[in-house]
Amino acid sequence: MSFNSDRRKALKKFALFWASSPLLQGQFGPREGHQRVPSLDEIANVLEFEPVARAKMKQIDYDYVAGAVEGEYSLKRNRRAFDWVSITPRGMTHVESIDTSVVLLGQRMEYPLLVDPSSGHERLHPGGEPETRRGASAAETPMVVSNQAGFPIDQIAKAAKGPIWQQLYIHRNREAARERVVRATDAGCGAICLTVDAQYSSLRERLRHDRHLTMRSKNTLPNRRSRRRRGASTTNRRQKTVYGTRPESPDETWEFFETLRSWTDLPLLAKGLLTAEDAELAVKYGVEAIVVSNHGARYLEYTPSTIEVLPEIVDAVGGRIPVLIDSGFRRGDDVFKALAIGADAVLVGRPPLWGLGAFGAAGVERVLRMLQAELVLAMAHTGCARISDINRSLIKMSFP
Repeated sequence: MSFNSDRRKALKKFALFWASSPLLQGQFGPREGHQRVPSLDEIANVLEFEPVARAKMKQIDYDYVAGAVEGEYSLKRNRRAFDWVSITPRGMTHVESIDTSVVLLGQRMEYPLLVDPSSGHERLHPGGEPETRRGASAAETPMVVSNQAGFPIDQIAKAAKGPIWQQLYIHRNREAARERVVRATDAGCGAICLTVDAQYSSLRERLRHDRHLTMRSKNTLPNRRSRRRRGASTTNRRQKTVYGTRPESPDETWEFFETLRSWTDLPLLAKGLLTAEDAELAVKYGVEAIVVSNHGARYLEYTPSTIEVLPEIVDAVGGRIPVLIDSGFRRGDDVFKALAIGADAVLVGRPPLWGLGAFGAAGVERVLRMLQAELVLAMAHTGCARISDINRSLIKMSFP
């Protein structure tokens, strides 16, 4: 008995010594030079930027960027649909030199790629949209600035050189929208991109869970100042519907483009089309270009993916105006497939944000350079020396 008692006392003393030992504390302290996420040079593709960005963000900020509407079926379909388009290689073709440049709305671009408008850049990096623009400009890629950007358009425009466009919402406040168009014109923007698929706000369940679990703060929910900045009217702020959803632009029709044309001479784009009928209306009302988009699956659940509806929209437009597309693009191969169907350019939304959150402007540049390189490889293996060489004979579509 005495032996066991002494042994327990000895073990207790050893445990107390070990608990206070710097050797044990060192297991939980920072490791000099150790990094648990890969460096910029170690990342091999665009998708690998997302977990790095996520590791550096608050959960609610990540959910704001990554999440979509309701059960996120459309978010998954946006990606799955690219599996239903295959690329046919072509050998013995002269592709020693590959030209990826295009002219879009009178503006020369080195690649048929643009950064999609998105809000919340400050959630990922304190430099916000100016930091994104610096990265995009370094990658020779135009940026479309969100209507809800955290920085003024003139400050974003001055952050770097290169084409820049302005996205526009109405939010039941035409005067605020008109002022935004004037500021965009004065800042040197090359086009106005009106988003037409946001009649009401949406039910984003990830954010709803976060709001119940997180204290309300300026970093988690839009405050009054941010709402005034993006042009929401007092009526819009007060009018609530079931589950807190609210009207955003429920009273605008295609005739609004006539009003918008009276505000500016810049080219006008309609963003958020998913049908050939709406594409025809866009042409009828003098829109200079359209963006086939389901808003990154953030507004209406069970929409088709954009790549699925692209063929019928391209056929309906018949080359009368440029057709752009976004939602779900993660690879240069995805870009090639859209160009082969007939799109004139592709906008990418979440990937540049992953790059921004992971490594700032350098991450944005690397994301876009990866997409460009993969596009060039797809062109090389299909015998396309120029963007105009890409056509439907190089793909096979098997949509369900």
